[in-house]
Amino acid sequence: MAVIALQPMVMECTGWDAYRLLDSGAGRKYEAFGPHAFIRPEPQALWQPRLSEWPAAGEFVPGSDEDGGGRWQLETQLSEEGWELAWNEVKFTAQPTPFRHLQFFPDMAPVWDWMRCQLAGRDDAETMNMFGYTGLGTLALSEHGRVTHVDASKKSVAQARENATLSGMDDRPIRWMVDDAAKFAAREVRRERRYDGIILDPPKFGRGPKNETWRLEAGLPDLVGDCAKLLDDKSAFLFLTVYAVRMSSVALAGLLEEKLRHLPGVIEHGDLAVREEGEGARLLPTAIFARWRQDT
Repeated sequence: MAVIALQPMVMECTGWDAYRLLDSGAGRKYEAFGPHAFIRPEPQALWQPRLSEWPAAGEFVPGSDEDGGGRWQLETQLSEEGWELAWNEVKFTAQPTPFRHLQFFPDMAPVWDWMRCQLAGRDDAETMNMFGYTGLGTLALSEHGRVTHVDASKKSVAQARENATLSGMDDRPIRWMVDDAAKFAAREVRRERRYDGIILDPPKFGRGPKNETWRLEAGLPDLVGDCAKLLDDKSAFLFLTVYAVRMSSVALAGLLEEKLRHLPGVIEHGDLAVREEGEGARLLPTAIFARWRQDT
């Protein structure tokens, strides 16, 4: 039976060539995505900014609804095709989206590193990226074997495939699935499939390709339960991240403990956070996570 680690932890993104957190405060953050800087809302930036000015290519102005809405105010004419960035050997396109992000989540970089560490020395692993979005995690995992990429958005999967082409990874054994994650996982259980690792990055709310409704609190227990059935004592990891919810990582760890009773190992939990540049270098939390791994 997997054991929950006593102390929470922080998985820290310290910035990389494609992304830097320049400053934050007063409910906003100031970030560089390659050559362009942007300002986005950030409720957890409770402190005051360090810099007196934030020159930016654009700012996302949120709507009055806490759960969404808003628009970009762009000060710089950006290419309609976006611009190329890279994480290690993974190349991808960035551009502002109506959902306030820029086609990737930079705070996931330490997660990609961690997953690779769990699969070190392997090139035959079978892994799955659920809610895989534009595929950076999928392409990172593909170094170690076959990957199943699942996302309900046809547009996101198309962008993920374009990122694979941009990275020179068209020949990697990746199965691209436009599907409802919960239904897909349930089918994989019925097929008696198994995986060496699974990453889940579910939204608070979403819709499947056939207009299926996803609500995190209602759907997550069964989804994690099905994913747990796809793992065995030779599997390496399960990683779960959750954003923008009133929930503790302790709750996520408890869910993993319940669903992974059949497996040995360790369950760890805590926050994803991004480290600012410059003097003071504050940590800005972005998400909570829980992860299971073999106890090595």
